[in-house]
Amino acid sequence: MKARTVAAAAGAALAGVAGWDLTQRRHALLRNYPLVGHLRYLLEGIGPELRQYIVTDNDDERPFSRDQRRWVYTSAKSTDRYFGFGTDNDLERVSNYLIVKHAAFPVAAPAGEPHRPDPARPLPAAKVLGGARGRARAFRPDSIVNISAMSFGSLSGAAITALNRGAALAGCLHTTGEGGVSPYHREGGDLVWQVGTGYFGCREADGSFSLPRLVDRVAEVPAIRAIELKLSQGAKPGLGGMLPGAKVTPEIAAIRGVPVGVDCKSPSAHTAFSDVDGLLDLVESIAEATGLPVGIKSAVGEDAFWEDLATRMAVTDRGVDFITIDGGEGGTGAAPLVFSDHVALPFKWAFPRVYRRFHEAGLADDIVWIGSGKLGLPENALLALALGCDLVNVGRTAMFSIGCIQAQRCHTGHCPTGVATQSPWLQRGLDPTDKSVRCAGYLATVRFELLTLARACGVVHPALVPLSALELLDDGYSTVPLQDLFGYDPGMGLPGPAHRAAITEIMATLGHPAG
Repeated sequence: MKARTVAAAAGAALAGVAGWDLTQRRHALLRNYPLVGHLRYLLEGIGPELRQYIVTDNDDERPFSRDQRRWVYTSAKSTDRYFGFGTDNDLERVSNYLIVKHAAFPVAAPAGEPHRPDPARPLPAAKVLGGARGRARAFRPDSIVNISAMSFGSLSGAAITALNRGAALAGCLHTTGEGGVSPYHREGGDLVWQVGTGYFGCREADGSFSLPRLVDRVAEVPAIRAIELKLSQGAKPGLGGMLPGAKVTPEIAAIRGVPVGVDCKSPSAHTAFSDVDGLLDLVESIAEATGLPVGIKSAVGEDAFWEDLATRMAVTDRGVDFITIDGGEGGTGAAPLVFSDHVALPFKWAFPRVYRRFHEAGLADDIVWIGSGKLGLPENALLALALGCDLVNVGRTAMFSIGCIQAQRCHTGHCPTGVATQSPWLQRGLDPTDKSVRCAGYLATVRFELLTLARACGVVHPALVPLSALELLDDGYSTVPLQDLFGYDPGMGLPGPAHRAAITEIMATLGHPAG
Protein backbone atom coordinates (compact mmCIF):
# COMPACT_ATOMS: atom_id res chain seq x y z
CA MET A 1 0.00 0.00 0.00
CA LYS A 2 2.77 2.37 0.87
CA ALA A 3 4.49 1.71 -2.47
CA ARG A 4 1.23 2.37 -4.30
CA THR A 5 0.76 5.60 -2.40
CA VAL A 6 4.27 6.74 -3.24
CA ALA A 7 3.81 5.79 -6.88
CA ALA A 8 0.49 7.60 -7.04
CA ALA A 9 2.02 10.70 -5.45
CA ALA A 10 4.95 10.58 -7.88
CA GLY A 11 2.59 10.17 -10.80
CA ALA A 12 0.48 13.08 -9.61
CA ALA A 13 3.59 15.22 -9.20
CA LEU A 14 4.79 14.38 -12.70
CA ALA A 15 1.35 15.09 -14.08
CA GLY A 16 1.36 18.43 -12.29
CA VAL A 17 4.76 19.34 -13.72
CA ALA A 18 3.66 18.29 -17.18
CA GLY A 19 0.50 20.37 -16.84
CA TRP A 20 2.55 23.37 -15.78
CA ASP A 21 4.97 22.84 -18.67
CA LEU A 22 2.15 22.77 -21.20
CA THR A 23 0.50 25.96 -19.95
CA GLN A 24 3.49 28.17 -19.01
CA ARG A 25 4.82 30.65 -21.58
CA ARG A 26 8.37 31.42 -20.47
CA HIS A 27 10.12 28.34 -21.87
CA ALA A 28 9.36 27.17 -25.39
CA LEU A 29 11.30 23.93 -24.93
CA LEU A 30 9.15 22.88 -21.97
CA ARG A 31 5.87 23.67 -23.74
CA ASN A 32 6.89 21.55 -26.69
CA TYR A 33 8.61 18.80 -24.67
CA PRO A 34 7.00 18.64 -21.20
CA LEU A 35 8.98 16.77 -18.57
CA VAL A 36 11.67 15.66 -21.03
CA GLY A 37 12.68 19.28 -21.62
CA HIS A 38 13.79 19.55 -17.99
CA LEU A 39 16.68 17.23 -18.80
CA ARG A 40 18.17 19.94 -20.98
CA TYR A 41 18.16 22.44 -18.15
CA LEU A 42 19.56 19.85 -15.76
CA LEU A 43 22.42 19.00 -18.11
CA GLU A 44 23.00 22.70 -18.79
CA GLY A 45 23.24 23.33 -15.06
CA ILE A 46 25.94 20.71 -14.56
CA GLY A 47 27.49 21.33 -17.98
CA PRO A 48 30.75 22.87 -16.68
CA GLU A 49 31.37 19.85 -14.49
CA LEU A 50 30.57 17.38 -17.25
CA ARG A 51 32.68 19.15 -19.83
CA GLN A 52 35.61 19.43 -17.45
CA TYR A 53 36.00 15.66 -17.48
CA ILE A 54 34.18 14.40 -20.56
CA VAL A 55 33.42 16.78 -23.42
CA THR A 56 34.72 20.28 -24.14
CA ASP A 57 35.59 23.48 -22.36
CA ASN A 58 33.61 26.70 -22.40
CA ASP A 59 35.24 28.01 -25.58
CA ASP A 60 35.30 24.92 -27.78
CA GLU A 61 31.76 24.87 -29.15
CA ARG A 62 31.00 26.46 -32.52
CA PRO A 63 29.80 28.66 -34.05
CA PHE A 64 29.11 30.20 -30.64
CA SER A 65 30.77 28.92 -27.50
CA ARG A 66 28.91 28.04 -24.33
CA ASP A 67 30.33 31.13 -22.63
CA GLN A 68 29.07 33.34 -25.45
CA ARG A 69 25.62 31.79 -25.43
CA ARG A 70 25.46 31.97 -21.64
CA TRP A 71 26.26 35.68 -21.85
CA VAL A 72 23.43 36.23 -24.33
CA TYR A 73 20.94 34.20 -22.28
CA THR A 74 21.73 36.02 -19.05
CA SER A 75 21.63 39.38 -20.82
CA ALA A 76 18.23 38.57 -22.27
CA LYS A 77 16.87 37.50 -18.90
CA SER A 78 18.46 40.48 -17.08
CA THR A 79 20.14 38.09 -14.65
CA ASP A 80 23.75 37.92 -13.46
CA ARG A 81 25.99 38.08 -16.54
CA TYR A 82 29.23 38.20 -14.54
CA PHE A 83 31.82 35.40 -14.73
CA GLY A 84 33.86 34.63 -11.62
CA PHE A 85 37.48 33.76 -10.91
CA GLY A 86 39.05 35.44 -13.93
CA THR A 87 39.31 34.42 -17.58
CA ASP A 88 39.59 30.74 -18.44
CA ASN A 89 41.32 31.59 -21.73
CA ASP A 90 45.04 30.87 -21.97
CA LEU A 91 46.13 34.32 -23.09
CA GLU A 92 49.74 33.20 -23.64
CA ARG A 93 48.74 30.59 -26.20
CA VAL A 94 45.98 32.21 -28.23
CA SER A 95 45.99 33.94 -31.57
CA ASN A 96 43.60 36.43 -33.12
CA TYR A 97 42.50 37.41 -29.61
CA LEU A 98 41.20 40.95 -29.19
CA ILE A 99 42.58 43.16 -26.42
CA VAL A 100 40.95 46.51 -25.57
CA LYS A 101 43.51 49.04 -24.32
CA HIS A 102 41.78 51.07 -21.64
CA ALA A 103 42.65 54.70 -21.03
CA ALA A 104 44.61 55.93 -18.04
CA PHE A 105 41.82 58.45 -17.45
CA PRO A 106 38.49 56.84 -18.38
CA VAL A 107 35.22 58.72 -18.68
CA ALA A 108 33.05 58.33 -15.60
CA ALA A 109 29.35 57.59 -15.89
CA PRO A 110 27.22 60.59 -14.94
CA ALA A 111 25.55 60.71 -11.56
CA GLY A 112 22.11 59.17 -11.59
CA GLU A 113 22.66 57.03 -14.68
CA PRO A 114 21.15 53.54 -14.35
CA HIS A 115 23.72 50.91 -13.42
CA ARG A 116 22.06 48.24 -15.52
CA PRO A 117 20.93 48.03 -19.14
CA ASP A 118 17.71 49.87 -19.92
CA PRO A 119 15.95 49.20 -23.26
CA ALA A 120 14.35 52.64 -23.08
CA ARG A 121 17.75 54.37 -22.99
CA PRO A 122 18.94 55.13 -26.55
CA LEU A 123 22.49 54.99 -27.88
CA PRO A 124 22.18 56.90 -31.16
CA ALA A 125 24.31 56.61 -34.28
CA ALA A 126 26.98 59.20 -34.97
CA LYS A 127 25.61 59.81 -38.49
CA VAL A 128 22.24 60.63 -39.98
CA LEU A 129 21.01 57.87 -42.29
CA GLY A 130 20.38 59.51 -45.65
CA GLY A 131 21.67 62.87 -44.42
CA ALA A 132 24.69 63.15 -46.72
CA ARG A 133 22.53 62.87 -49.85
CA GLY A 134 19.68 64.96 -48.48
CA ARG A 135 16.98 62.30 -48.52
CA ALA A 136 13.59 63.69 -47.58
CA ARG A 137 13.08 61.10 -44.83
CA ALA A 138 16.62 60.97 -43.48
CA PHE A 139 16.92 60.16 -39.79
CA ARG A 140 19.43 59.40 -37.07
CA PRO A 141 18.97 55.82 -35.80
CA ASP A 142 18.31 55.71 -32.06
CA SER A 143 20.35 52.54 -31.62
CA ILE A 144 23.78 51.54 -32.89
CA VAL A 145 22.75 47.89 -32.39
CA ASN A 146 19.93 46.59 -34.59
CA ILE A 147 18.36 43.32 -35.76
CA SER A 148 19.73 41.75 -38.92
CA ALA A 149 17.74 40.46 -41.88
CA MET A 150 15.80 37.27 -41.14
CA SER A 151 12.75 36.50 -43.29
CA PHE A 152 9.39 35.19 -42.26
CA GLY A 153 9.54 31.70 -43.69
CA SER A 154 13.09 31.16 -42.52
CA LEU A 155 11.93 32.09 -39.02
CA SER A 156 8.51 31.44 -37.59
CA GLY A 157 5.81 34.05 -37.29
CA ALA A 158 6.12 33.84 -33.51
CA ALA A 159 9.88 34.47 -33.71
CA ILE A 160 9.51 37.45 -36.07
CA THR A 161 6.81 38.88 -33.80
CA ALA A 162 9.07 38.56 -30.76
CA LEU A 163 11.98 40.19 -32.57
CA ASN A 164 9.90 43.08 -33.87
CA ARG A 165 8.29 43.77 -30.51
CA GLY A 166 11.76 43.58 -28.94
CA ALA A 167 13.04 46.08 -31.50
CA ALA A 168 10.17 48.41 -30.57
CA LEU A 169 10.95 48.13 -26.86
CA ALA A 170 14.65 48.83 -27.45
CA GLY A 171 14.19 51.52 -30.11
CA CYS A 172 16.04 49.46 -32.72
CA LEU A 173 15.72 48.94 -36.45
CA HIS A 174 14.58 45.53 -37.66
CA THR A 175 15.58 44.43 -41.16
CA THR A 176 12.90 42.28 -42.75
CA GLY A 177 14.90 39.80 -44.78
CA GLU A 178 14.22 39.29 -48.47
CA GLY A 179 10.93 37.45 -47.86
CA GLY A 180 9.09 40.77 -47.64
CA VAL A 181 7.19 42.72 -44.99
CA SER A 182 4.98 40.21 -43.20
CA PRO A 183 2.23 40.95 -40.64
CA TYR A 184 4.67 39.66 -38.02
CA HIS A 185 7.05 42.51 -38.87
CA ARG A 186 4.35 45.05 -38.03
CA GLU A 187 4.35 44.85 -34.24
CA GLY A 188 5.68 48.33 -33.51
CA GLY A 189 9.35 48.12 -34.49
CA ASP A 190 10.85 50.36 -37.18
CA LEU A 191 11.80 48.45 -40.33
CA VAL A 192 14.48 48.33 -42.96
CA TRP A 193 12.74 46.66 -45.88
CA GLN A 194 15.19 44.33 -47.58
CA VAL A 195 14.56 43.81 -51.29
CA GLY A 196 16.25 40.75 -52.73
CA THR A 197 16.38 39.20 -56.17
CA GLY A 198 12.84 37.86 -55.88
CA TYR A 199 11.45 41.38 -55.29
CA PHE A 200 8.89 39.96 -52.87
CA GLY A 201 6.21 42.50 -52.10
CA CYS A 202 7.24 44.74 -55.01
CA ARG A 203 7.14 42.48 -58.06
CA GLU A 204 5.17 42.07 -61.24
CA ALA A 205 3.52 38.78 -62.13
CA ASP A 206 6.59 37.77 -64.15
CA GLY A 207 8.91 38.34 -61.16
CA SER A 208 10.37 41.64 -62.36
CA PHE A 209 10.80 44.65 -60.08
CA SER A 210 7.88 47.06 -59.71
CA LEU A 211 8.63 50.54 -58.42
CA PRO A 212 4.91 51.47 -58.14
CA ARG A 213 4.25 48.43 -55.95
CA LEU A 214 7.23 49.32 -53.75
CA VAL A 215 5.97 52.90 -53.40
CA ASP A 216 2.49 51.65 -52.48
CA ARG A 217 3.91 49.27 -49.87
CA VAL A 218 6.02 52.02 -48.30
CA ALA A 219 2.94 54.24 -48.07
CA GLU A 220 0.96 51.37 -46.53
CA VAL A 221 3.59 50.60 -43.84
CA PRO A 222 4.82 53.79 -42.11
CA ALA A 223 7.24 51.70 -40.03
CA ILE A 224 9.49 51.27 -43.10
CA ARG A 225 12.35 53.75 -42.53
CA ALA A 226 14.85 52.59 -45.18
CA ILE A 227 15.24 50.26 -48.17
CA GLU A 228 18.09 47.75 -48.44
CA LEU A 229 18.89 46.12 -51.79
CA LYS A 230 20.39 42.74 -51.01
CA LEU A 231 23.17 41.76 -53.40
CA SER A 232 24.42 38.82 -51.34
CA GLN A 233 24.80 37.53 -47.78
CA GLY A 234 27.63 35.94 -45.88
CA ALA A 235 26.17 32.44 -45.63
CA LYS A 236 25.58 31.81 -49.32
CA PRO A 237 26.73 34.61 -51.64
CA GLY A 238 26.02 34.01 -55.30
CA LEU A 239 23.24 31.52 -54.63
CA GLY A 240 19.57 31.91 -55.27
CA GLY A 241 16.85 29.97 -53.57
CA MET A 242 13.72 27.92 -54.19
CA LEU A 243 10.66 27.63 -51.97
CA PRO A 244 8.77 24.54 -53.13
CA GLY A 245 5.16 25.08 -54.12
CA ALA A 246 3.97 22.85 -51.32
CA LYS A 247 5.33 25.39 -48.83
CA VAL A 248 3.85 28.43 -50.60
CA THR A 249 0.83 28.78 -48.34
CA PRO A 250 -1.85 31.43 -48.91
CA GLU A 251 -0.22 33.50 -46.18
CA ILE A 252 3.27 33.37 -47.71
CA ALA A 253 1.85 33.90 -51.21
CA ALA A 254 0.07 37.08 -50.08
CA ILE A 255 3.18 38.44 -48.39
CA ARG A 256 5.49 37.70 -51.31
CA GLY A 257 3.08 38.50 -54.12
CA VAL A 258 3.33 35.06 -55.73
CA PRO A 259 0.78 32.38 -56.70
CA VAL A 260 -0.33 29.89 -54.05
CA GLY A 261 1.16 26.42 -54.41
CA VAL A 262 3.65 27.35 -57.14
CA ASP A 263 7.43 27.02 -56.78
CA CYS A 264 8.79 30.40 -55.68
CA LYS A 265 12.29 31.10 -57.00
CA SER A 266 14.79 33.70 -55.85
CA PRO A 267 17.29 34.15 -58.69
CA SER A 268 21.01 34.29 -57.96
CA ALA A 269 21.24 37.81 -59.39
CA HIS A 270 19.06 40.89 -59.76
CA THR A 271 17.14 41.44 -63.00
CA ALA A 272 16.45 45.13 -62.37
CA PHE A 273 20.13 45.96 -63.00
CA SER A 274 23.25 44.20 -64.22
CA ASP A 275 26.04 46.69 -63.51
CA VAL A 276 26.99 49.48 -61.12
CA ASP A 277 25.34 52.19 -63.22
CA GLY A 278 22.08 50.27 -63.23
CA LEU A 279 22.31 49.73 -59.48
CA LEU A 280 22.84 53.44 -58.81
CA ASP A 281 20.01 54.39 -61.14
CA LEU A 282 17.67 52.09 -59.23
CA VAL A 283 18.85 53.43 -55.87
CA GLU A 284 18.15 57.01 -56.93
CA SER A 285 14.76 56.18 -58.42
CA ILE A 286 13.66 54.48 -55.19
CA ALA A 287 15.00 57.31 -53.03
CA GLU A 288 13.29 59.95 -55.18
CA ALA A 289 9.97 58.09 -55.21
CA THR A 290 9.87 57.34 -51.47
CA GLY A 291 12.15 59.90 -49.80
CA LEU A 292 13.74 57.01 -47.89
CA PRO A 293 17.44 56.27 -47.44
CA VAL A 294 18.45 53.45 -49.78
CA GLY A 295 21.46 51.20 -49.39
CA ILE A 296 22.91 47.83 -50.28
CA LYS A 297 23.90 44.68 -48.43
CA SER A 298 26.66 42.44 -49.68
CA ALA A 299 29.24 39.92 -48.69
CA VAL A 300 32.69 40.71 -50.09
CA GLY A 301 34.22 38.75 -52.92
CA GLU A 302 35.71 40.36 -56.02
CA ASP A 303 37.35 43.78 -55.60
CA ALA A 304 36.30 45.23 -58.96
CA PHE A 305 32.69 45.88 -57.92
CA TRP A 306 33.70 48.00 -54.95
CA GLU A 307 36.29 49.94 -56.93
CA ASP A 308 33.71 50.66 -59.63
CA LEU A 309 31.04 51.67 -57.08
CA ALA A 310 33.39 54.08 -55.29
CA THR A 311 34.54 55.57 -58.60
CA ARG A 312 31.01 56.10 -59.94
CA MET A 313 29.83 57.67 -56.69
CA ALA A 314 32.83 60.03 -56.68
CA VAL A 315 32.21 61.37 -60.20
CA THR A 316 28.40 61.38 -60.38
CA ASP A 317 25.56 62.69 -58.24
CA ARG A 318 24.27 59.16 -57.57
CA GLY A 319 25.08 57.08 -54.53
CA VAL A 320 23.96 54.71 -51.82
CA ASP A 321 23.10 56.05 -48.39
CA PHE A 322 24.38 53.02 -46.49
CA ILE A 323 26.39 49.88 -47.09
CA THR A 324 25.89 46.74 -45.05
CA ILE A 325 28.93 44.47 -45.16
CA ASP A 326 28.19 40.87 -44.20
CA GLY A 327 31.06 38.64 -43.17
CA GLY A 328 31.48 35.16 -44.59
CA GLU A 329 31.10 33.76 -41.07
CA GLY A 330 27.53 35.02 -40.92
CA GLY A 331 24.51 32.82 -41.43
CA THR A 332 21.12 32.76 -39.74
CA GLY A 333 19.79 29.91 -41.89
CA ALA A 334 21.36 27.14 -43.90
CA ALA A 335 23.65 26.85 -46.89
CA PRO A 336 25.84 24.29 -48.68
CA LEU A 337 28.85 23.52 -46.52
CA VAL A 338 31.37 24.73 -49.06
CA PHE A 339 29.61 28.11 -49.23
CA SER A 340 29.36 28.41 -45.45
CA ASP A 341 33.02 27.50 -45.01
CA HIS A 342 34.82 28.94 -48.02
CA VAL A 343 32.89 31.58 -49.98
CA ALA A 344 33.15 35.31 -49.09
CA LEU A 345 35.70 37.02 -46.87
CA PRO A 346 35.28 37.01 -43.09
CA PHE A 347 34.19 40.34 -41.66
CA LYS A 348 37.59 41.39 -40.28
CA TRP A 349 39.08 41.09 -43.75
CA ALA A 350 36.02 42.13 -45.74
CA PHE A 351 35.05 45.39 -44.11
CA PRO A 352 38.46 47.14 -44.09
CA ARG A 353 38.99 46.21 -47.73
CA VAL A 354 35.80 48.00 -48.77
CA TYR A 355 36.05 50.87 -46.30
CA ARG A 356 39.58 51.78 -47.43
CA ARG A 357 38.45 52.16 -51.05
CA PHE A 358 35.73 54.62 -50.12
CA HIS A 359 38.04 56.43 -47.71
CA GLU A 360 40.60 56.89 -50.48
CA ALA A 361 37.82 58.25 -52.71
CA GLY A 362 36.80 60.76 -50.01
CA LEU A 363 33.39 59.11 -49.58
CA ALA A 364 33.63 57.14 -46.34
CA ASP A 365 32.13 59.91 -44.23
CA ASP A 366 29.11 60.26 -46.55
CA ILE A 367 28.03 56.66 -46.05
CA VAL A 368 26.45 55.02 -43.02
CA TRP A 369 28.40 51.79 -42.59
CA ILE A 370 26.65 48.75 -41.15
CA GLY A 371 28.46 45.59 -40.13
CA SER A 372 27.06 42.09 -39.74
CA GLY A 373 28.53 38.65 -39.27
CA LYS A 374 28.88 37.42 -35.70
CA LEU A 375 28.92 40.96 -34.28
CA GLY A 376 26.35 40.38 -31.53
CA LEU A 377 29.02 40.16 -28.82
CA PRO A 378 30.34 43.44 -27.36
CA GLU A 379 34.00 42.85 -28.20
CA ASN A 380 33.23 42.00 -31.82
CA ALA A 381 30.86 44.94 -32.13
CA LEU A 382 33.49 47.32 -30.70
CA LEU A 383 36.02 46.14 -33.27
CA ALA A 384 33.50 46.72 -36.07
CA LEU A 385 32.81 50.26 -34.83
CA ALA A 386 36.53 51.03 -34.53
CA LEU A 387 37.04 49.82 -38.12
CA GLY A 388 34.49 52.37 -39.33
CA CYS A 389 31.03 50.88 -38.82
CA ASP A 390 28.34 53.24 -37.62
CA LEU A 391 25.83 50.48 -36.84
CA VAL A 392 26.01 46.75 -36.21
CA ASN A 393 23.31 44.22 -37.05
CA VAL A 394 22.82 41.10 -34.94
CA GLY A 395 21.18 37.89 -36.13
CA ARG A 396 21.98 34.59 -34.42
CA THR A 397 22.55 36.20 -31.03
CA ALA A 398 19.13 37.84 -31.36
CA MET A 399 17.79 34.35 -32.07
CA PHE A 400 19.48 33.14 -28.85
CA SER A 401 17.69 35.88 -26.94
CA ILE A 402 14.28 34.51 -27.96
CA GLY A 403 15.06 30.89 -27.23
CA CYS A 404 17.42 29.42 -29.89
CA ILE A 405 19.71 26.77 -28.36
CA GLN A 406 22.06 26.30 -31.36
CA ALA A 407 20.47 22.98 -32.25
CA GLN A 408 21.57 23.67 -35.86
CA ARG A 409 18.33 22.31 -37.32
CA CYS A 410 17.35 25.58 -39.03
CA HIS A 411 17.09 23.91 -42.46
CA THR A 412 15.00 20.93 -41.32
CA GLY A 413 11.85 22.65 -40.11
CA HIS A 414 12.26 20.93 -36.75
CA CYS A 415 13.71 23.71 -34.60
CA PRO A 416 12.93 22.48 -31.06
CA THR A 417 12.24 25.94 -29.67
CA GLY A 418 9.95 27.22 -32.42
CA VAL A 419 12.36 29.86 -33.75
CA ALA A 420 13.30 28.53 -37.20
CA THR A 421 10.25 26.47 -38.14
CA GLN A 422 6.77 26.81 -39.58
CA SER A 423 5.39 23.98 -37.46
CA PRO A 424 2.38 25.24 -35.47
CA TRP A 425 3.11 22.67 -32.77
CA LEU A 426 6.70 23.79 -32.28
CA GLN A 427 5.80 27.48 -32.55
CA ARG A 428 3.30 27.24 -29.72
CA GLY A 429 6.18 26.94 -27.28
CA LEU A 430 7.50 30.39 -28.18
CA ASP A 431 5.55 33.13 -26.42
CA PRO A 432 6.23 36.41 -28.31
CA THR A 433 5.27 38.59 -25.35
CA ASP A 434 7.83 37.04 -23.02
CA LYS A 435 10.52 36.65 -25.68
CA SER A 436 10.17 40.23 -26.89
CA VAL A 437 11.19 41.45 -23.44
CA ARG A 438 14.19 39.14 -23.53
CA CYS A 439 15.15 40.36 -26.99
CA ALA A 440 15.00 43.97 -25.81
CA GLY A 441 17.04 43.08 -22.74
CA TYR A 442 19.75 41.53 -24.88
CA LEU A 443 19.88 44.49 -27.30
CA ALA A 444 20.04 46.93 -24.38
CA THR A 445 22.87 44.94 -22.79
CA VAL A 446 25.00 45.04 -25.93
CA ARG A 447 24.55 48.82 -26.05
CA PHE A 448 25.27 49.13 -22.34
CA GLU A 449 28.50 47.16 -22.54
CA LEU A 450 29.61 49.00 -25.68
CA LEU A 451 29.11 52.30 -23.90
CA THR A 452 30.98 50.98 -20.85
CA LEU A 453 33.89 49.89 -23.06
CA ALA A 454 33.93 53.27 -24.80
CA ARG A 455 34.16 55.09 -21.48
CA ALA A 456 36.95 52.76 -20.38
CA CYS A 457 38.79 53.88 -23.53
CA GLY A 458 38.29 57.54 -22.60
CA VAL A 459 35.53 58.52 -25.06
CA VAL A 460 31.81 59.17 -24.72
CA HIS A 461 30.48 57.02 -27.56
CA PRO A 462 31.51 53.65 -29.03
CA ALA A 463 31.90 55.12 -32.53
CA LEU A 464 34.64 57.39 -31.14
CA VAL A 465 36.88 54.51 -30.01
CA PRO A 466 39.95 54.68 -32.27
CA LEU A 467 41.40 51.57 -33.85
CA SER A 468 44.62 52.33 -31.98
CA ALA A 469 42.81 51.28 -28.78
CA LEU A 470 42.66 47.67 -29.99
CA GLU A 471 45.33 45.02 -30.48
CA LEU A 472 45.38 41.33 -31.31
CA LEU A 473 47.34 38.77 -29.35
CA ASP A 474 49.09 36.02 -31.25
CA ASP A 475 50.67 32.85 -29.96
CA GLY A 476 54.23 34.12 -30.27
CA TYR A 477 54.27 36.34 -27.18
CA SER A 478 53.57 39.43 -29.28
CA THR A 479 50.68 41.68 -30.21
CA VAL A 480 49.60 43.13 -33.52
CA PRO A 481 48.33 46.74 -33.62
CA LEU A 482 45.17 46.69 -35.68
CA GLN A 483 46.08 49.89 -37.48
CA ASP A 484 49.08 48.10 -38.94
CA LEU A 485 47.21 44.87 -39.64
CA PHE A 486 44.45 46.57 -41.64
CA GLY A 487 46.50 49.35 -43.22
CA TYR A 488 44.64 52.22 -41.54
CA ASP A 489 46.14 55.68 -41.19
CA PRO A 490 45.85 57.35 -37.76
CA GLY A 491 42.24 58.41 -37.14
CA MET A 492 40.90 56.36 -40.04
CA GLY A 493 37.67 54.59 -39.15
CA LEU A 494 36.42 57.47 -36.99
CA PRO A 495 33.47 59.63 -38.08
CA GLY A 496 34.43 63.01 -39.50
CA PRO A 497 34.82 66.11 -37.26
CA ALA A 498 31.24 67.31 -37.80
CA HIS A 499 29.80 63.90 -36.91
CA ARG A 500 32.05 63.61 -33.86
CA ALA A 501 30.94 67.01 -32.62
CA ALA A 502 27.28 66.20 -33.22
CA ILE A 503 27.31 62.88 -31.36
CA THR A 504 29.29 64.36 -28.47
CA GLU A 505 26.64 67.07 -28.10
CA ILE A 506 23.84 64.50 -28.35
CA MET A 507 25.42 62.34 -25.66
CA ALA A 508 25.63 65.38 -23.40
CA THR A 509 21.91 66.09 -23.88
CA LEU A 510 21.15 62.47 -23.00
CA GLY A 511 22.95 62.89 -19.70
CA HIS A 512 26.27 61.40 -20.72
CA PRO A 513 29.50 63.20 -19.78
CA ALA A 514 31.38 65.21 -22.38
CA GLY A 515 34.66 63.38 -21.73
